[in-house]
Amino acid sequence: MAEKKPFERLPKTVKPSHYELFLHPDLKTLTFDGKETVKIEILSAVNKIVLHAADLSIKDAVLTLANGETVTSEVSLTPEDELATFSFPKMLPPGPASLSCSFVGELNDKMKGFYRSKYISSATKEETYAAVTQFEATDARRCFPCWDEPAVKAIFSITLCVQPNRVALSNMPVVEESTDANGNKVLKFAPTPVMSTYLVAVVVGEFDYIEDKSDDGVLVRVYTPVGKSDQGKLALHIATKVLPFYKEYFKIAYPLPKLDLIAVADFSAGAMENWGLITFRESCVLVDEVNSSTSTRQWVAIVVGHEIAHQWFGNLVTMEWWTDLWLNEGYASFTENFCVDHLFPEMDIWTQFVTSEHIKALELDAMKNSHPIEVPIGHPSEIDEIFDNISYYKGASVIRMLHRYIGDDDFRKGMNLYLTRHSYSNTFTEDLWLALEEASSKPVKDLMSTWTKQMGFPLINIESCKQVNNSREIVLSQSKFCADGSIDDQNSLWLVPLSFSKSSAPTEECFKAVLKGPKATFTIPNIEANEWIKLNPGTYGFYRTKYPRELLQQFVPSIESKTLPPLDRIGLLDDLFALVTSGKASTVTLMELILAMINEDNYVVWSTISNCLGKISVLISSTEFELQYHKFGRTLLSKIYEKTGWTKKANESHLDTLLRPLVIGTLGLYGDERVIAEAKKKFEEHISGKATIPADLRSAVYKAVLSTGDETTFETLLKLYRKEELHEEKERISNSLGATRKPELLSRALEFAISDEVRAQNAAFIVISVGLRAKGRELAWEFIKNNWKTFQNMYENGPLLIRLVNRSTENFASEEKAQDVESFFKENPWPGFERTIQQSVESIRLNAAWLKRDRDSIQEYLSKL
Repeated sequence: MAEKKPFERLPKTVKPSHYELFLHPDLKTLTFDGKETVKIEILSAVNKIVLHAADLSIKDAVLTLANGETVTSEVSLTPEDELATFSFPKMLPPGPASLSCSFVGELNDKMKGFYRSKYISSATKEETYAAVTQFEATDARRCFPCWDEPAVKAIFSITLCVQPNRVALSNMPVVEESTDANGNKVLKFAPTPVMSTYLVAVVVGEFDYIEDKSDDGVLVRVYTPVGKSDQGKLALHIATKVLPFYKEYFKIAYPLPKLDLIAVADFSAGAMENWGLITFRESCVLVDEVNSSTSTRQWVAIVVGHEIAHQWFGNLVTMEWWTDLWLNEGYASFTENFCVDHLFPEMDIWTQFVTSEHIKALELDAMKNSHPIEVPIGHPSEIDEIFDNISYYKGASVIRMLHRYIGDDDFRKGMNLYLTRHSYSNTFTEDLWLALEEASSKPVKDLMSTWTKQMGFPLINIESCKQVNNSREIVLSQSKFCADGSIDDQNSLWLVPLSFSKSSAPTEECFKAVLKGPKATFTIPNIEANEWIKLNPGTYGFYRTKYPRELLQQFVPSIESKTLPPLDRIGLLDDLFALVTSGKASTVTLMELILAMINEDNYVVWSTISNCLGKISVLISSTEFELQYHKFGRTLLSKIYEKTGWTKKANESHLDTLLRPLVIGTLGLYGDERVIAEAKKKFEEHISGKATIPADLRSAVYKAVLSTGDETTFETLLKLYRKEELHEEKERISNSLGATRKPELLSRALEFAISDEVRAQNAAFIVISVGLRAKGRELAWEFIKNNWKTFQNMYENGPLLIRLVNRSTENFASEEKAQDVESFFKENPWPGFERTIQQSVESIRLNAAWLKRDRDSIQEYLSKL
């Protein structure tokens, strides 16, 4: 193989300040024409200007100097580097100038750059297209030639030429409208603030909207498919309320005159925070009064809160380069919870944060093939892989830990200082630490650098714990926690903010300290001899704790009585689970602790139990004692099933509403006859029109029915899918197809995934659903290998392809499969996939070692129940 050319950033000889951009998308030919004039500053004499362009044909390039002289340019494209070089016959002197060119491109079908999105026109009932942009991370260059790096900020004045019956939107409001000679509508938008190219946005199509003004005067609109504006009401409510909330929290007003949220039919991510025009996948912003589930409503609140947080973190202040992506994503993932907690306190979102984000980050970060929060990024092909649980969830988790450490008042002051100091410019992680350190007078930079610059996190080991008069003397040590149980040879150390609680006041911190070295002794006052003491109450610290067995046993009565708070029950269980998977504790010990939680009734704790049960289930799914394990699961869930039942109770809590489908879905997975019989009954009534299944229960019912159903059941679900318009419901149905146990129907589900009936944005999830069970796992992996070119063409190197590969392979549990995955990608290398493959293979080998280690003891334990 030829040696890979080292990646280089753009030369700093020329800097843009203002793009005047004209775009004319043709929704019939699926192409677009464009013209641009960019005001630039030539910083040192050059005879060529290098910028980014991809999949564009560029012509008519002319440079105008400050004295009015024009110089014609030759343009050469370097497709492999996505560069355009404008060469001039003479040296260009330093000073202001403007570069003009025209270009043409394709409205592609890859959900990146300037692309097409398919929908059925409500007016003609025919298939038609919208034109949509998705530029993060490096795809603005597919729409117009530009300096496509986050640090090269400029003003954008955008003009769109569109069909007269189409809605056209961009970052700013329209300031002028006219008609061209062909009867097209020409819309000129106000100039944007200074911003990065990846935040420029354009959408052209048929849409309805609803609008309102926030209390601080910002016009907010939610754009929906025609005829579905009612489905935007929740998002509009959230957006209008959260803008003034963030203004108050950050002490900085949202700086644009309007904010549009728009539902797009084809979208690779969940949403994108373009300044003033946030784009969403339909199921992340639209809520149907009857057919949307409670979990979808919560998800919409989280996603809207996340994207609006980006209007400050990311848009107003932007990371200098993708190495600091976490400054955008980690902060927005943390801040989204503030807004949801403010608007919907009943959701108890900070408790849910631990299972939805904190635990997922710990799981990935324990692996050898994780990466630091601040991850060195060179070539753009490496960027997609870091839109992951480290940048988002570990980033959010360490910020939550820091927020607890310095307190909310100082945190808010530091945020304001950071945002004010760096408005309309770019930052490095250190800039954030300096602002928070200044506000709090605490050693933030020294402490936090240990969490962002090095990979992984510590295992805090309680080496001894003894009573001394009315105090408890505790010896703690730290070492890097490795998922395979190995000893870290790098001698990694963290500055660890510690806190403790005790059984007489389980909801309060009784002692705080910072562990600064490999080992330390702490004396905790005012503790009775018969009290337990717990490390990391509230699970704020981003670390695992290992208790000696006798100390762990002390918690069991408080777990059973539920006097230990939910976040602490979660923390104890998940820490033990991690020790089990790394070989430092036995699976049977874990199963005994879970059995002690048979009276548990908290949704978030059950989410953690379900996560542990699910991973053990995947591990033993190909063994001869799988059915015995399912019986264990049914026994464990029997009490909570009796309590939750099938019917929503009057005035039940939000968390109880979420708990019901979790319990029913898990019991269906474990073959509970009562659940499957009731699911079949409800499904028959749903199909006949006699009684609609509540939206919260549909996913669980579809999967339960299909798990014992035949081809007729499968066909019935496909019919439901075909007549459904709501994307959320279509996704619910298609993601249930993998629940069938019949190999021939699993194969049909896989073929269906890549058929014309399924949008590319959803295809990966159907394949993943097939791979969740042992019978489907092999089929899904073979299907991916046999259709690898199809998936490459569908997604190129985007996040959906990364997710497809990782989620479809990580649950295997044999060395043979690890080698199979390795060899396939050795023969089919794909740039930007290296870390994903390494993580998948590592997961497979961890599973294989775990199964080999605990297989016999699990089987013996189950046989005695």
